[in-house]
Amino acid sequence: MKKINILFLVILVLLIVTGCSSTKTNSAAATTLDQIKEEGALTFAMSGQYPPFNYYNEQNQLTGFDVEIGEEIAKRIGVKSAPIAVEWDGIIAGLEAKKFDMILGSMAITDERLKKVNFSDPYYRSGAQVIVPTNSNITGRADLNGKTVGVVLGTTYETKARDLGATVKTYKGDPDAFRDMFNGRLDAVITDKIVGLNAIKKNKYPFKLAGNLLYEEKMGIAIRKDSPKLLESVNNALAKMMEDGTYKKISEKYFDADIR
Repeated sequence: MKKINILFLVILVLLIVTGCSSTKTNSAAATTLDQIKEEGALTFAMSGQYPPFNYYNEQNQLTGFDVEIGEEIAKRIGVKSAPIAVEWDGIIAGLEAKKFDMILGSMAITDERLKKVNFSDPYYRSGAQVIVPTNSNITGRADLNGKTVGVVLGTTYETKARDLGATVKTYKGDPDAFRDMFNGRLDAVITDKIVGLNAIKKNKYPFKLAGNLLYEEKMGIAIRKDSPKLLESVNNALAKMMEDGTYKKISEKYFDADIR
């Protein structure tokens, strides 16, 4: 009788261990895309301080070009969109820590960032622009040495400003930098050209563009290196949006142009 009980216990333990092992295997095999579909939402991060690409509207909701691109991608994957705002200088660390599924916040594709994350195909192109008060004598990059220049912390603009010999002042978002320049605390701001033109138009700032682009940038959607299926789905969604006119419609809503 005791032998039968012992045999029964051994079989029971083996079944439990096998079951747990199977569960762990299935869980480990689940891709990021599988998890997104199971949860029914695609989370994507941005600064929330980069109008007109991403910003808070009067109802305190995230909106803008990036947000609408993300909404359309989520729709084509078959889930809800869940945009969130985080500090830009820690945004890649947040992605690596799996706090969200991807970064869709006008992030430039760079060799340095590609060491940590994968990028989608570029979803728009722009470039770094020097913006100055209308009465400034600064005409471009050659005049920035020793000048006080505002940039968003953790951006490629910060690196470029330091390379050009500027005294750099960092901000959480461009709106704060523009306000400081308006109040005479900065000689110049370096940011995306489209963002600068939008700020001048919307806020009627007495600013102007100084010189040509410092460099061109291609913007991509950053995705963890362990999520190739998600990357494939995002690229497929972007390609179809650009083919069927959806991308153009969203772009013209914010810029009166197709900025791809």
